[in-house]
Amino acid sequence: MIDLFASPNILGLVLLGTALGITVGAIPGLTGTMLIALSLPLTFSMEPVNGLVLLVAMYVGAVSGGLISATLLRMPGTPAAIMTTLDGFPMATSGKPGRALGLGVGASLIGGLISWLALWQLAEPMADLSTKLGPFELFSMVILALAMLAGIGDSTRVRGLLAGSLGVLVAMPGMHPASGELRWTFGFTFMSEGFRLIPVLIGMFAIGKILQDLTSEDGKVEQVSGNDSAWITLSVWISNLSNLIRSSAIGTFIGILPGIGANIGSLAAYMAAKRASKKPDKFGNGSEEGIIASEAANNATVGGALIPLISLGIPGSVIGAVLLGALIVHGLQPGPLLFRQNPEAVHAITGTVLVSNLMMFIIMISCAKWISKLSSIPKKILFPLVTGCCIWGAYALNGMWFDVSVMLLFGIIGWRMEKAQLPLAAFVIGFVLAPIAEENLCAGIMASDGSYLPLLTRPISLCLLITAIALIIWKRKSKETNTNHSTS
Repeated sequence: MIDLFASPNILGLVLLGTALGITVGAIPGLTGTMLIALSLPLTFSMEPVNGLVLLVAMYVGAVSGGLISATLLRMPGTPAAIMTTLDGFPMATSGKPGRALGLGVGASLIGGLISWLALWQLAEPMADLSTKLGPFELFSMVILALAMLAGIGDSTRVRGLLAGSLGVLVAMPGMHPASGELRWTFGFTFMSEGFRLIPVLIGMFAIGKILQDLTSEDGKVEQVSGNDSAWITLSVWISNLSNLIRSSAIGTFIGILPGIGANIGSLAAYMAAKRASKKPDKFGNGSEEGIIASEAANNATVGGALIPLISLGIPGSVIGAVLLGALIVHGLQPGPLLFRQNPEAVHAITGTVLVSNLMMFIIMISCAKWISKLSSIPKKILFPLVTGCCIWGAYALNGMWFDVSVMLLFGIIGWRMEKAQLPLAAFVIGFVLAPIAEENLCAGIMASDGSYLPLLTRPISLCLLITAIALIIWKRKSKETNTNHSTS
């Protein structure tokens, strides 16, 4: 692997892929999936190793780049950066944009390195573990994630659950995962796939934020200002060491699970950090622990998602599915045979995750001073540019103006939800989780001849459900305790 990355051509491809990924990830409306899908045909004429290096570097860069717009504009460049908006933007608006970026970039590096270590050393054992999780276990895991919605942001428990439930409701239109029947499409063929994530995400966070700024009562736009350094002292990282390791481990493990994704890994790590924190009230208001947890976890899912891809040929994410296609197109068969027949491809993938994370850190830290000035661009210039990128990103997803309409519709919904103090992150996460829960529950019921009992008879599923119930009860008791203390 060392000899492979001693080549200037390979290093140049890693640098190119990482820089492109960061750029695309930082622009609301554009995604790493879109970048890799558009770049895949360009790799057909390349050597397989060179093509894989370029695409994997784009993957790492895109997940990392999402924190830029999430921190400075409160518009997550990628779905994985949703949780970063909760603390990154408040810290940036309090006069510390450099520190917010530095915490996010540093946590991304450490999360990426820990997941690389798992990818390098534990690919086959951890992939075997993921195969033991059937549809009932995955459904119970989603229920656990939904239970976490009660603590998102600074909203009340009821508002968090209400926003999450609305997200679940919006995910219902489209094709039923078990029967294939269309529901809630109102006879429109373009509704057969329901509302797609990217237009909803762009609308809620980007268009909604623009509408909020344009219609603010005092006529002022929430501005990020400050010229602080992005370099974070070693003592800060030492004090957050347990948070970094825990969040990276959660992100890596969730990345391994097929179809779960970085956004859920980020949510799980964020809520785990909040419950373990001595200052949970700070979360949602510029918490350093929140930024670190979110970014360490979502970058760690990259290495985790590649584990089942190269070991079993099962993609752990949407981008993983595109990379699976790239492997097949280049004549490589993912799975145990890949390690024996094409070890250079395995070395290329694992090595790129390491080198790309290091390059990502160098690029983003060295450019943080200029990146932080993004928010100082006059809004009369920035808003049309962002809106244009959003429209193009929503349309380019499937070449349908319907997706642009969906984006605008959910921009209005997001704006009104902000007015009603309903957390947008809870809505989007509910929207993301609902199809995963329904698909796995239906698959499990069909496999068990219509029985729900495996939810309780399978040990892992039962443990996850008990944990979800315990979290809800603990949340209620902690609120009652706080109420009693404030009363006394």
